[in-house]
This record gives sequence, C-alpha cells and structure tokens, in this order.
Amino acid sequence: MRYIIYGAGGVGGVIGAQLFQGDVEVVLIARGDHLAAIQRNGLRYETPEKPMTLPIAAVGHPNEIEFRPDDVVILTMKTQHTEAALDDLRAAAGDEIPIFCCQNGVANERMAQRRFQNVHAMMVYLPAMALEPGVVQTHASRKTGVLDASIYPTGSNDLVAEVTGALDKVNFSAVPNPTVMRFKYGKLIMNLGNAMAAVSPPRRRDEGNSRSDAARGRGLFPGSRHRLRQPGGGKGAPG
Repeated sequence: MRYIIYGAGGVGGVIGAQLFQGDVEVVLIARGDHLAAIQRNGLRYETPEKPMTLPIAAVGHPNEIEFRPDDVVILTMKTQHTEAALDDLRAAAGDEIPIFCCQNGVANERMAQRRFQNVHAMMVYLPAMALEPGVVQTHASRKTGVLDASIYPTGSNDLVAEVTGALDKVNFSAVPNPTVMRFKYGKLIMNLGNAMAAVSPPRRRDEGNSRSDAARGRGLFPGSRHRLRQPGGGKGAPG
C-alpha cells in the first residue's frame, strides 16, 4: 500500500516521516517553499531522540502522481483548504480512491463524501509543527501520536484495520474505532473552549470548565493524553 499525504505540513510531515522510516512507500503533497526545500534537500525531521533527513518523494499537485489501485490518501491540510484540494484530487485520481480525513474539525468528512465513495474519519492528536520550510518536528516520545480511524460516519472494515495497523507499526497509537467522529466532536468542543477561556472573565471561565468536565464524563473528549508523553513539560501543542 502507498500512502499519499496531502497537505504535508507539520502533522502530515510527521506522519509521512514515520511511515517512510518503517519502509512504507510515501508521497507527500506540499506547496511553496516547504515543497521546494523537501525536493531539494529531503524532509528534515526532528524528534526527541535525534534529527534526521529523509529522502521522501514530494510533489506540488495531485496531477503529478500516477495513481495506483493500492493508494490511500490521508488529508492533513487545514479545513479552509480542503474543498479545493478535494476537487483537484478527484480530477486526478477519480472518486474511488480511499480518503482518510486526518484533520481537526468535523466538516472535512462531509466535503469528502460529496466527492468520493470511500471516506474515512481519523482522529488526530499529534504534537507536531512545521518549524521552517523543509523542517518538521514532534515532541512526543512514547508514541508519536494518536490516529484512531473509522469509516465515515461510523463503522470499520478491513481497510481501516490495515491503515491503523500500518500506523501502529511505526509508533503511532492507532486502532479502529467505529465511533471516532464522537471523539472528533469532543476535540472540537475542547479546542473551542480554549478560545473562550482566553476572552471570558473568570466566572464564565469556571462555568465553561464545569460544562467541559460534564462532557468529558460522558465520554465526548478523546482522553488521549495518556497515550503520549512529551518531554520538557509538554512542549508543543497537539495537532
């Protein structure tokens, strides 16, 4: 199986780097100076253990790839770029290629389902960042990230098991989870809470925290922090 990482910034670059190190075939789709640096020098990948440079194939557009029946696309771009990216992908690869939406938010899967037949949701909890063109970094040391997946909107199948199994082999915590969208909604609430806390007075902030605690008690939040360990007091925000 070949993995096409579409939108290979911080999160996508780390996923691609881990797969590549596990002798899995990977193609990154990136853009701008980041793409130029990868094509010129390889992808510089910095981890808590050591930095390395990886000669990963990288292109700027789906139409530069000769797609194969064993390809899987993992979307990792920001939601505001998803719709245009999906249109380009469908024009180049057709509508049967499997799509995994490894993105925050809950709108990407719906966009993909309007264009593709095989759409999957993937939870992303991954402390990664793009430091500069051609350089990505992760701070997680026990597991690189949490990438549970399902069919969209719910369910599992052999492909989900194969993809999560491949990710698990390269040091992600990744399992089939038929209700992964529930956790993506939970993470969205949690991320929105961060913004509200920044602009709310203490009384409102306490009320928001109590509501978040209640949601967490109902299992709406991913509860994935225990699967990662970040050195230096948790430096780096999870994706």
